[in-house]
Amino acid sequence: MTSLERIKEKLQKDSASLVVLYENGECKSYYQNRIKDIKEILKKDKQALKNAMIADKVIGKVAASILVVAGVKEIYADVMSQYAIPILEQNAIRFEYQILTEYVQNNDKTGMCPMENKYKEEKEIEKIYREMIEEN
Repeated sequence: MTSLERIKEKLQKDSASLVVLYENGECKSYYQNRIKDIKEILKKDKQALKNAMIADKVIGKVAASILVVAGVKEIYADVMSQYAIPILEQNAIRFEYQILTEYVQNNDKTGMCPMENKYKEEKEIEKIYREMIEEN
């Protein structure tokens, strides 16, 4: 079983929202919704996700941008938005998903997630990272 397969399995088994396999080999599950866990990890240590592998319930453009700038090497998502794919491809990040969706939905499932909508046309992923992690 590959490392990615192990964290995908842990995501399901733990009913987690995010599983991180850190570069040092530590594997940890997180349970907050949206990108709260990613933000907390990076606010504590900007280098924490360098060369990490991520398994997440949902990856949209904002999460993909933050994870690329943070230096992750591989991502799995149960659901991935079409807006995330170019970001990952342009930065040579390996990724897999179970379901590809047009966009990340808002909490009410009545439309696009406000963050995905705000940044859908943004080309500078460093700007997204800065505004979501460093300025919040």
